[in-house]
Amino acid sequence: MAEQPQSIVQVPPPVDSPLGSRNEINLQAMFPASPIYSGQLTDAERTDAMQKLALDNVVTSGFGLNSFNRDFSQNDPPNLAEVETGGGGLPATPFVPNPTSPGPGSVFAGDQAPYEGEIPASTPEYGSGLGGTTSPSVTSAEIEKQTLGSYISGRSYAGSDGT
Repeated sequence: MAEQPQSIVQVPPPVDSPLGSRNEINLQAMFPASPIYSGQLTDAERTDAMQKLALDNVVTSGFGLNSFNRDFSQNDPPNLAEVETGGGGLPATPFVPNPTSPGPGSVFAGDQAPYEGEIPASTPEYGSGLGGTTSPSVTSAEIEKQTLGSYISGRSYAGSDGT
């Protein structure tokens, strides 16, 4: 995200610009019905529209999804501490699929026994943040609080860098 405020539609007219800059008077004369010049489109209006269209509300009739709530916590994100593990197609841990063979002649995960081997300890992933073992049920609630302009450079949300 840019650390400096960016122009959206309300671009200040140039002052003492060299050749190649726009002529505000000529542009307004050429496009008198433009919603930018009539005041219908403003930076605040565009920011509000982006918040409503891209970050808020429920999306319906999506591509492959009947509906999707942009407030992530409303999509029933998993709590990794509650993930059931074992055999019969269940994962070995919330982070590792069951690597056990289903047995001779079977290709069905439902025939797998619980994994009895040693699971490697989770280690920090590359990059910054809380790491890959943080539960989506925790991070979803924080991410959904974001609004246009509230983003923090290098982090998903305040505290997501582990501090």
